[in-house]
Amino acid sequence: MNSKPIFPTPLHKAAAQLIQDYFVEIDSVDTVLVVNSCARGHAVPESDLDVAILVKPKTSPAAMKVIENQWQIYAETQPTLAAYRSAHQFAHVHLDIIDGIYTPAFLEPGAPSDFFEVAIGNQVQYSAPMNSPGNYFRELQHKWLPYYNEDLRLQRFTMSKAACEYNLNHIEVYMERRLYFQAFDILYRAFQDYLQTLFIANKIYPIAYNKWIKEQVTVCLKRPALYPKLSPILSVNNLESGEIKIKAAMLYDLLYDITPEH
Repeated sequence: MNSKPIFPTPLHKAAAQLIQDYFVEIDSVDTVLVVNSCARGHAVPESDLDVAILVKPKTSPAAMKVIENQWQIYAETQPTLAAYRSAHQFAHVHLDIIDGIYTPAFLEPGAPSDFFEVAIGNQVQYSAPMNSPGNYFRELQHKWLPYYNEDLRLQRFTMSKAACEYNLNHIEVYMERRLYFQAFDILYRAFQDYLQTLFIANKIYPIAYNKWIKEQVTVCLKRPALYPKLSPILSVNNLESGEIKIKAAMLYDLLYDITPEH
């Protein structure tokens, strides 16, 4: 957790160092955080360079926008970044200015899942500071790790599980109307709701709900026996058959095995 980033190429490293050197001169910046694959040591030469610039408390949204605009102007003129981007067609620098304020949304049934836990996981738990962490970043670690407060967790567990159940119940309605692609889309959304519920139950922050699933289930959750049960849920040979309802029933069974203290 919060070790130094591991870059897959010298170009990734050089681009990250340029970013660090630029933002360390800005008084309102607390910590430059490498996030996602490079932070966890899983990046490959084709991987993006993902960076979150954590500003100090009380930095206004307007000030954050100025920092972002000035960076974009500066970045356009830097040969180091140009060399990185030209190394591969999928090589991009994704840089976000963040304030470290994480607010949980109300998980309304039928609405997409929010990314409250994902944001905290990637920016606080799994991120890798370029240099020594700033005071504000340490405060965020103290506040959010190892997990957020129990009352909120139980509330979000109940809402996330209800959202998953709502989507699963909706699948048969769409199948009856022959809206097969819609039914599959709802199955996929229910699958992500299930993952959110599972992580909340286990008091573990996720990395994402649409990738790194094997790593998260087998390593983060330490549930290797569960993983083989997941990929078949989204493996549908014929959308217009009854397969989607069968897969929904499979997900139902997994969902109702989860308890708040799972």
